[in-house]
Amino acid sequence: MKNKTVYVCTECGYESAKWMGKCPACESWSTLTEEIQVKTAAKSGVLSKGKAVPVKLSDVSVDDYERTKCNIGELDRVLGGGIVKGSLILVGGDPGIGKSTLLLQLAKFLDKSVSVFYISGEESEKQLKMRADRISVKNELFTVLSETDINVALSYVEKNEPDILIVDSIQTMYNPEISSAPGSVAQVRDITLSLMRLCKDTKTAVFIVGHVTKDGAIAGPKVLEHMVDCVLYFEGEKNQTYRVLRAVKNRFGSTNEIGVFEMTDEGLAEVKNPSLMMLSGRPENAPGSAVCCSVSGTRPVLSEIQALVCSSNFGMPRRMATGTDYNRVNLIIAVLEKRVGFNMQNQDAYVNVVGGIKLDEPAADLAIAAAVASSFKNRAIDMNTAVIGEIGLTGELRGVSQLEKRLYEVEKLGFSRCIIPEANEKSVKKMKTLQVITAKNVAEALALILI
Repeated sequence: MKNKTVYVCTECGYESAKWMGKCPACESWSTLTEEIQVKTAAKSGVLSKGKAVPVKLSDVSVDDYERTKCNIGELDRVLGGGIVKGSLILVGGDPGIGKSTLLLQLAKFLDKSVSVFYISGEESEKQLKMRADRISVKNELFTVLSETDINVALSYVEKNEPDILIVDSIQTMYNPEISSAPGSVAQVRDITLSLMRLCKDTKTAVFIVGHVTKDGAIAGPKVLEHMVDCVLYFEGEKNQTYRVLRAVKNRFGSTNEIGVFEMTDEGLAEVKNPSLMMLSGRPENAPGSAVCCSVSGTRPVLSEIQALVCSSNFGMPRRMATGTDYNRVNLIIAVLEKRVGFNMQNQDAYVNVVGGIKLDEPAADLAIAAAVASSFKNRAIDMNTAVIGEIGLTGELRGVSQLEKRLYEVEKLGFSRCIIPEANEKSVKKMKTLQVITAKNVAEALALILI
């Protein structure tokens, strides 16, 4: 039978019989690439080797889906309590960020009875051995294989029957039955389907390392993220020591959890108190610095927000935001102009969240406003004051969720005063050393905050 030629979009996986300059699905330009579809025998069932049989949901047992502890506290937290048997986990991140190092350390901290099979399409066995020795990986049940043919690799996996399988990376693996190049949409989709069938049939937990594009998204078709059970992003700057592991999809836990690591000579070390790390090196009595408490999943984290406001040399003032939403910063500055009376039409404003943490919740609004106002007025904020609150367009302070958890974290870090919205006053319990002050609107809060 003659093979069929199709054009596949590298961004979204859309297939077309003819080439087009613009993908009609995702509207990206010059992303349709030619691929040859090879006719292969149909496989019986996607998730089962045999015929699927319908069963009542009440008769389904979940006892087999027990979790295996990684014994890496931050990774266990992000996964929701450990590795679920038969789960398919995708780990993405920039080159050199530490994805392979983190997965190598799994073999170091897992229980000695848990077997690990590591398939590397990028490194040889000797290279893996050198890195394993550097981070002191000693596990008798740790098996490595340097192979890019997925069929050969899976034949060895079936013989070894490991508890955990690591594939590094999905873009380097290929199926010889498909003529397209490794990393193409057809290859990635077929290999992920094979790995999904393996983990569901054998209850083997599979970790897949995925490359990312220049925009930060995982390379390959979007269907890759839909097929897996969990998607983890490893974030951070290569020239900084701290890394943030974030779950953006998790069928077995929260999608808002983060884990913080520090890159050291001996691998990745857990940062058990991120708040203390984020506030280290904070300047004393410097205008433009405010502290807020955000919640990621179940973890409250204190972050320092810095702002710099200066006269603009151009007709249109410049605005810049790092670590928080740019449009949100513009909205807060507009509220300060309209409701508080700040004349910032000829002022450049720069906002930065220290430490590489990204704040995407509205509870940081008041801290952003306080930092901007502090720099604009050149008046410092008390070092022992933290601020929490969402700002509305009319200048009012709106209540935030999980306030009690935030206040305990603020008190634990040694702060003596915290400004919160008046809407949360009824839910506040008396703190031991922390003075909690409420404010109705942003103008009233700034009068309390600025020295």
